[in-house]
Amino acid sequence: MCFGESLWDVLPAGRQPGGAPYLVAVHLHRLGRPVRLASRVGRDELGTELLAAMDAEGLDRSLVQHSPTHLTGVVKANVQPGHPTTYKVVQPVAWDYIRFGEELRAAVAGAPMLVYGSLAARTAATRETLYRLLQHAAFKVFDVNLRPPHYTRAVVKYLLQQADFVKLNQVELAEIMAWLGQPATEATALPYLAAHFHLQAVCLTKGAAGATLWADNQFFASTGALPAATETIGSSDVLLAHLLAHWPTGPPAAWWPRLWAAPALATA
Repeated sequence: MCFGESLWDVLPAGRQPGGAPYLVAVHLHRLGRPVRLASRVGRDELGTELLAAMDAEGLDRSLVQHSPTHLTGVVKANVQPGHPTTYKVVQPVAWDYIRFGEELRAAVAGAPMLVYGSLAARTAATRETLYRLLQHAAFKVFDVNLRPPHYTRAVVKYLLQQADFVKLNQVELAEIMAWLGQPATEATALPYLAAHFHLQAVCLTKGAAGATLWADNQFFASTGALPAATETIGSSDVLLAHLLAHWPTGPPAAWWPRLWAAPALATA
């Protein structure tokens, strides 16, 4: 189960469907894993087109709600080669108002895992829904997504406390470790986070340097870069989907090398 924002990323070359929960769901589905997306879109042209994109991917969108009062989400991305991508996340939009209900609660309770991020928790309505759903989730995957000014330290810490598995990038690691008064050195920060928040695993994405997983009290280093050898839009979502597809199959030592041989992750 993937919960949170589904939206349009507006890029210099045009717009494309996005939102981390949406992209993780898409790639899990492409890997043949059963997955549902819980989100909210507007009753507008962009919403209709986004639903069509979900249908084209074959996603189960039965938990995607429709808002009669708020527009479908849009993110304007500023992509410049050699520089970190910056984002302007429009607010308020439909996914800021995902409503709790019995169907959604039961779906989360019956799912093997719940994937959520910090961006969807920026407003009280969706945040309250997420907090209630976390009480029913069997395994909780926190995809950290720090987009200023759309988060607070208190909310992010709470979401970390609820998680079993965390994925974050180097900038996010540095900020969170600063909050905790600890160095952000990978070798000490990942074990510290896991111990401090009682996590089963922490995945650090590093763009051209690939990724590192801390799990079972050991490090697993990638054998390649993330797609396009950069933290491009959606690249780490591809990795997270592959990680979650493999996670139930056994300890990382058994599948980590095979993970990086996957066509979607392999680099030339």
